Amino acid sequence: MDVRPYDPNGDADSLWDCKRGFELGLGEGTGDDAKADKYAGKMTDAYRERYLDWVARCTDDDERCVTVADSGEELAGYVFVLPERLAMIWDAAVLNEVYVRPEHRGTGVADDLMDAALDLARSQDLPLDRLVLDVDRENERAGAFYERHGFEHWGEMVAREL
Repeated sequence: MDVRPYDPNGDADSLWDCKRGFELGLGEGTGDDAKADKYAGKMTDAYRERYLDWVARCTDDDERCVTVADSGEELAGYVFVLPERLAMIWDAAVLNEVYVRPEHRGTGVADDLMDAALDLARSQDLPLDRLVLDVDRENERAGAFYERHGFEHWGEMVAREL
């Protein structure tokens, strides 16, 4: 498995397919039908374009912001760490997303992607030496993965509808 920076010229379609898997998994795996419908509903062509533009802006800052695991035929997964210029959001490095296709889970791909995320985070000039992320407490699989990688609860995010 080749772990490397995202290539917008060759990886966009496969990255978007992974992003869809990430979003649909959040909706289906951590809530009821209404939550699943909300996540599925945002997977439009316009959202795809906005997401890939966001990825391009971040990788223009540092190509390592989106690192992919290339299985040769498609991307097996990706990790997305926000660029250093956005570290002030949490005073720390921000792990925006990590996703591995179901058929590649349990193969070490997620560990390789996490290693890449940690390497990037360690290279950033941060007010706090931390890598933070938002994870749904109902996502037990993700919680176990992050715990295995040394993450622990640090505050709690709250939200409200606009």
